[in-house]
Amino acid sequence: MHPPEFVIKPRSHTVWEKQCVRLHCTITGWPEPRVVWYKNNVSIDPMAHPGKYKIESSYNVHSLEINRCDFDDTAQYRVSAMNSNGELSAFASVVVKRFKGEVDEFLPAPRPRKFLSTISYGVTFETHIVEKFGVSFGREGETLSLGCSVIIYPSLQRFQPEIEWYRDVPSKWIQMHWSGDRATLTLTHLNKEDEGLYTLRVTTKSSYETHSAYVFVRDTDAEVAGAPGAPLDVCCQDANKDYVIVTWKQPAVDGGNSILGYFVDRCEIGTTHWIQCNDTPVKFARFPVTGLVEGRSYIFRVRAVNKSGMSHPSRVSEPAVAMDPADRARKASAPWTGQIIVTEEEPVEGVVPGKPRDLLVTEATKNYVVLSWKPPGEKGHEGVMYYVEKCVSGTDSWQRVNTDIPVKSPRFALFDLAEGKSYSFRVRCCNSAGVGEPSEPTEATVVGDKLDIPSAPGRVVPTRNTDTSVVVSWEASREAKELVGYYIETSVAGKNVWEPCNNKPVKATRFICHGLTTGEKYVFHVRAVNAAGISECSQESEAIEVKAAIGADRAVPQDPPSALSKGRRGKRGSVTWAPEPSCEPATEPGTSSNTKTGSEHGAGSVAEQVTNTSAERVKESVTEPATESSTIPASPAPPYGITVLECVRDAMVLSWRQPTFIGGADIVGYFVDYREVIGGVPGKWHEANIKAISERAYRVSELKENMFYQFQVRAANMAGVGIPSLPSETFKCEEWTIAVPGPPHDLQVLEVRKDSLVLIWKPPVYQGRDEVNGYYVDIKEAEADFETWRGVNEKATSKKYMKVCDLKEGVTYVFRVRAQNKAGVGKASEPTEPVLAETKPGTMELAVEVDDNGVISLNFECKDLIADSKFIWSKNYQEFTDSTHLTVETKGNKSKATFNAPSEDDLGVYSCVVTHTDGASASYTLTEEGKFTFIPLKSELAVELLEKGRVRFWLQAEKMSPNGKVDYVFNDNMINQGEKYKMNFDKNTGIIEMFMESLGKEDEGTFTFQLQDGKATNQSSLVLIGDVFKKLQKESEFQRKEWHRKQGPHFVEYLGYEVTPECIVRLKCKVGNIKKDTVALWYKDGREIKANEKLDFSEGTLTLEIAQISKKDAGVYEVIVKDDRGKDKSTLNLTDQGFKDLMNQVFSVIANSSTQLKIQSTEQGIRLYTFVNYYNDELHVTWHHKDAAITFTDRITSGVVGEQLWLQISEPTDKDKGKYAIEFFDGKGGLRRTAELSGQAYDDAYHVRVASHGMTHLSLFPPARLQSLNLTCNIWGDPVPEVTWLKNERELVSDDHYILKFASGKFASFTITTVNTSDSGKYCILVKNKYGTESGDFTVSVFIPDEEPTKKK
Repeated sequence: MHPPEFVIKPRSHTVWEKQCVRLHCTITGWPEPRVVWYKNNVSIDPMAHPGKYKIESSYNVHSLEINRCDFDDTAQYRVSAMNSNGELSAFASVVVKRFKGEVDEFLPAPRPRKFLSTISYGVTFETHIVEKFGVSFGREGETLSLGCSVIIYPSLQRFQPEIEWYRDVPSKWIQMHWSGDRATLTLTHLNKEDEGLYTLRVTTKSSYETHSAYVFVRDTDAEVAGAPGAPLDVCCQDANKDYVIVTWKQPAVDGGNSILGYFVDRCEIGTTHWIQCNDTPVKFARFPVTGLVEGRSYIFRVRAVNKSGMSHPSRVSEPAVAMDPADRARKASAPWTGQIIVTEEEPVEGVVPGKPRDLLVTEATKNYVVLSWKPPGEKGHEGVMYYVEKCVSGTDSWQRVNTDIPVKSPRFALFDLAEGKSYSFRVRCCNSAGVGEPSEPTEATVVGDKLDIPSAPGRVVPTRNTDTSVVVSWEASREAKELVGYYIETSVAGKNVWEPCNNKPVKATRFICHGLTTGEKYVFHVRAVNAAGISECSQESEAIEVKAAIGADRAVPQDPPSALSKGRRGKRGSVTWAPEPSCEPATEPGTSSNTKTGSEHGAGSVAEQVTNTSAERVKESVTEPATESSTIPASPAPPYGITVLECVRDAMVLSWRQPTFIGGADIVGYFVDYREVIGGVPGKWHEANIKAISERAYRVSELKENMFYQFQVRAANMAGVGIPSLPSETFKCEEWTIAVPGPPHDLQVLEVRKDSLVLIWKPPVYQGRDEVNGYYVDIKEAEADFETWRGVNEKATSKKYMKVCDLKEGVTYVFRVRAQNKAGVGKASEPTEPVLAETKPGTMELAVEVDDNGVISLNFECKDLIADSKFIWSKNYQEFTDSTHLTVETKGNKSKATFNAPSEDDLGVYSCVVTHTDGASASYTLTEEGKFTFIPLKSELAVELLEKGRVRFWLQAEKMSPNGKVDYVFNDNMINQGEKYKMNFDKNTGIIEMFMESLGKEDEGTFTFQLQDGKATNQSSLVLIGDVFKKLQKESEFQRKEWHRKQGPHFVEYLGYEVTPECIVRLKCKVGNIKKDTVALWYKDGREIKANEKLDFSEGTLTLEIAQISKKDAGVYEVIVKDDRGKDKSTLNLTDQGFKDLMNQVFSVIANSSTQLKIQSTEQGIRLYTFVNYYNDELHVTWHHKDAAITFTDRITSGVVGEQLWLQISEPTDKDKGKYAIEFFDGKGGLRRTAELSGQAYDDAYHVRVASHGMTHLSLFPPARLQSLNLTCNIWGDPVPEVTWLKNERELVSDDHYILKFASGKFASFTITTVNTSDSGKYCILVKNKYGTESGDFTVSVFIPDEEPTKKK
């Protein structure tokens, strides 16, 4: 007997208005203390404030919950504990903060009780629930009723109790009835969603009573034998204008065949027509439905399919409205049609919307990718829609996905993407004004499932409960993202016929399986569920016989599901935690009833409790020795040996030792508490971590510099959280500045024998000024004085383990480790626990075996195994994470580690430790000297090609003895030296070779070199099949042909082409190994090209030049070089695409030779022009005005004069001003030359003028004898223009026949002496300066006197 004591005191809280707050504490004492809560020293009565306060007490854990806090809840709260040995109180403050601008009248008042204002407070009601409903089983589609009779004394007709029914998830498919003495609940048309814990609560003024029981709902019979069960919990999420995401949970029953996928159906409210949304089944339990009509409401259902057939449809979802969430406040519904009428603002003048914002890939599976974004800031005062574009990563080609209809929602699902490919996405807004700029593209997204199926749950432990039920516990899946829950299945032991225990996933790791046969033995396994699918089954549990637990007549109480995840906020003992009626769903099946008075508990609680009598029974069942079929784990003992590994100004790193007793189950984590110590007086304990930590070291942050602290640690396993350790020493929080390293930590002793042991440790957290470069191990006898510490190693070891030898049998030792860096040796670690040097009976050593095939294995046997024991293999005392070198196989009490391909990398210390034993461990050191078991290889078997296409297989082994030998194997058949295979084995270098002249189809397969040197063996294989072999064979054949080709004249560089700046196409190739007799022959389309001055054969280079290339030059060109040693041929195809590529290169040269676009004034208007080095008729150019292609008319024309390309604008107007460009097409990006015709440039076009009066129409009389013709024109310009005369677009040069003169920079004359008919033609004078170019055209016609001209000019 002892007075009350607070193990954990309540903590103060600061919260916002309308939030909930919970004060909780842990109190011990015997007899069990009576606990009362006070607010400002006034006791709290939950029944006086219904729904406001809730008080709970569960096995020493007491809590006060204040719902929807308001400003008046700011107060000091006291919890008082009292028993016959004394009274003790603890205090906590609650501060409620108010948002700015809010006042009390906006807070809703609690719902008042109807009868409290009139009934006399002297009346006390007694409530009894009789004829209670029990655990019930139903089938989908059936109707199920639950009922209880209720007796209330005194019976007052005027004052009826409040009857409330609760389930873990509220349901609308229920009918409740109260007849005055009986409460019933009817579930019509059961579905699996109705499965759960049902609670009846009867509330009066004085107290309330509850009764709970679990309802199980099984699948109805499938329409097709072997079809799966129906999916469940179909929900709609993220509904928008034309889009919604439908989610569901997978069924527990797959019909004996794997579920291939799911079909989603939709139905518009007001109709009965169901439409299938996906053409192919989806495996992911989430699917985006698009194409909805804005303003309409829909319901959805899901069907599962396997190879046997289709399941029944699921229960339909709640209705979802296709509407922008922002518009819901303005909606007006038409109930009978399910349509929504949305009132929008009147549109104003359209503005092109801006870019969408915050584009993200919210979900990516192998079936679809979902995008989401925010609307643009600039919408243009009207609704916007969206176009989605995709682009394969690595390309620049954007493709619009929804080409026909833009989407209205800022969400979009893309289907029909190639799995495994990487895409980027972007979005454009559009409205009546046009399409906006694209958003920033997303990062590259690979199409594939990002969410993996959970890993299988861990160990499954069944525990006896009642004559028809078993409590099943399991370890949570280690890799389970977005976990939905677990399915539990059972089978009669030995029959392997599995039936589901629950048809609705549970999130807890403990479940009561009901409906079992008394006396029968069952096994259980568990599967985890998330949206990606259902995991593999866990390992089967041990078989357990169904019968009531010893001394228990009711369900075994269970820990709260969140006990570990929330730290120490819940009770660590065996207590059943049930859900609150209005929020958290129940996860613990079973039945219970309990009455709570108003002075002890809140009216809002329906938590399932266990009476003291039941608690004693539970204690008996837990302390009962384990039977052959069941072992109940316990919470672990407290850790110990808390030390500080590092200290900075505001944090400390702690370490501690594992508890000596772990409770029969693996420790899953630790919780750390700390408290300040001021003047030697310790303060309150505070939690350092909320989530359990797996390591035995933790950094406690947010401490105060130069303050003193104490720490305590608790360990947790699947049975619960253990009691805390003793408080640590008092440590000061100040930054370490020493140069040497801190102490190593986590020392462990393995492989204890009578004269040796192995010590391993972890490096110090605090490194000092330099990195740690070595360690020293110290030893002393356990009972010896401190001064007797002595070093084990004189020279520091860089390893973090050491084998300590030369121990005395029967002597107890302790060890410690010191780390050193360049500054010196640091503080020693905490010493180990005393270790007795002895070899325990039954100790086994690790054995090395080599079988007849040379396979090497390490073997370890342990006779002291329990069910949870595991063999842990390590190399150099680091646990294996890579299985490529070793394959581990464990059967019963033996474990074997087999080397897959032994090599030098495998040398080291191999050890095996068996958990949950008394230190069973052993090791074996595989060293260079002890490598008799295998022959290390310097390189594995490889292949390479030699000259003439010969194939060389080779590897290099370590130096072998003269007795070493090699067997050569192909496809499991021995091959020997002969005509096809040539072998070579150099025993000094270890190089082993095999040569083949060539590879044939029959040589496809696996080549193996098997080495043997005494007992040592090794082998290496090379697989040459499929594409790998074909590639090697093709390369070998090519190399062989190349060698023969190069014995005579041959092409070093094959025939190709280049285009010179003068646009001459030069075909060329390079020839090697030539001599004087070597000749070269050119062919085009099979016809020889005769040698001329354009053919060159110097320095081994052959060239052929083609000037002014045209279509007639297209063809297949061929060059043959030959002499008496052989010949070689090179071909160049310049037809079709080849000729196009050549011409594009010519066009590119022409384009790059073009001058900048110039502007000049002509008599007709304005001319823009550019010069090129060479003009080809095939050249394609496009003229642009204001970035739009120009449509030519009589007023706007284009043409070519010599090497000048021009654009003529007759009678220009202001509309002709702007940016002009000429674009040369070269098959790639092309080239543009631009000029701006506006402002000063427009005016400058008139700086050069040509006086050409009478020059356009020149009339000549046809005298019989015309000796000469003289034409003149006046020219002006600044600077003085250059003058050029042309005849028929060819430049004229002054000579005896044509006399050209330009005098004083103003007068240009043109004289034809001795005129004859050949002088007829089109003449042109061209003048230009830096401002532009001007031309004047005229025609001269000369006739024979006797002929009558048809037209005179």
